[in-house]
Amino acid sequence: MVKHNNVVPNGHFRKHWQNYVETWFNQLILMLFILCPARQKNAVKIFPRPTAGPLRPHCLHANVQRLKTYKAKLVVFPRRARKFKAGDSTPEELANATQVQGTYLPIVREKPAVELVEVTDEMKSFNAYAKLRVERMNKRHMGARMKKAAEAEKEDE
Repeated sequence: MVKHNNVVPNGHFRKHWQNYVETWFNQLILMLFILCPARQKNAVKIFPRPTAGPLRPHCLHANVQRLKTYKAKLVVFPRRARKFKAGDSTPEELANATQVQGTYLPIVREKPAVELVEVTDEMKSFNAYAKLRVERMNKRHMGARMKKAAEAEKEDE
């Protein structure tokens, strides 16, 4: 314990600090060898219920339609065999239920139509940068030009 005007003792508490530093440079390896199989096992365990995989949104309107279709086709089994709750499927639907194999409601993206055009000499000589600069200048000076035209029209009258 320090008393009066004594020097504060230098506590050498940081010796061998390198032994206690934890780094996370092995995150990718952990994900590949530890986390991914665990996630796959969990997905298999809760299989009929949706996971984050196939129902990810890709377009708002199309995704809403996909979810409505999914909910219409969904057969929810009760957690307990004899206790039915609200939202569970009827016994007739449960009897007719089949396991779906493969991808379910795949996302189909429409490919844009590409039109091939032969390049002409006019296209080669067109300077897009100069055209953009001219149009930018025209937009910038439009108000002054309209004002000048209105003044000239008043003078003619």
